[in-house]
Amino acid sequence: MLWCRFEKDGLISYGVVEGDFVLAIHGEPWSQHRRVEPKLPLASVKLLVPVMPPTFYAIGSNYKNHVIERSKVKGFKEPKFYDRPRVGYRANSALVASGEDIVKPKDSGPRFEYEGELVAVIGKRCRNVSPQEASACIFGWTIGNDVTERDWQKNDPTNLRGKNADTFKPMGPFIATGIEPRDMTTTVRLNGETVHRFPTGNMLFSAGDVISDISRTNTLSPGDVVWLGTDELPKALKVGDTIEVEISGIGVLRNRVVAEP
Repeated sequence: MLWCRFEKDGLISYGVVEGDFVLAIHGEPWSQHRRVEPKLPLASVKLLVPVMPPTFYAIGSNYKNHVIERSKVKGFKEPKFYDRPRVGYRANSALVASGEDIVKPKDSGPRFEYEGELVAVIGKRCRNVSPQEASACIFGWTIGNDVTERDWQKNDPTNLRGKNADTFKPMGPFIATGIEPRDMTTTVRLNGETVHRFPTGNMLFSAGDVISDISRTNTLSPGDVVWLGTDELPKALKVGDTIEVEISGIGVLRNRVVAEP
């Protein structure tokens, strides 16, 4: 099943996507809700970020090739693989929906890069759970693009600028339920050209592993999101570029890069 969050005539609602139509609900997808008639043409609504998370988590260094290639860029002799997930926070203010613009700041450098990621959406409160229990707390999956200004990141230990500036976190367009990462493929296209394709589930730490590790010290709540990292070495984005991240079973997250006014 596909879920969305949309705006119509000034009202914001979650909805179930059925083909070219959306059926609004009262409530939230992961809790008690009821459907509202009539169906609306999907083209008649504005798709929003599919969830505004209470807490926004993200992991880095979660795919083998990405760790190896990033190590080469940094000039390390050997790649460093971690023995537990390296999880941080991201800012809700950085979120934008599919179809909205990524704004490249005036003082940003040329190393302005995308990272196509699978995102787990939490559906149940969880604290100090096992990986298996953590997996059962996942409501569904969406897509994220972890845009990063690498020169800022190098001198920014908290990632406040490098990863959390406004518009740096496109997410969407839908939340998919009833699918598994092992069955997904992530495809990244830059200006229509495929630049990366990799098995989405080929992670160093599974979603269950990551959520379990977070839950040792932090309570996760329904609506929280956990971004799960990317594979391969991203290319630089320029003003005018269109970047697409497609994950099978979910959809296509598409955004254009524009210059800061």
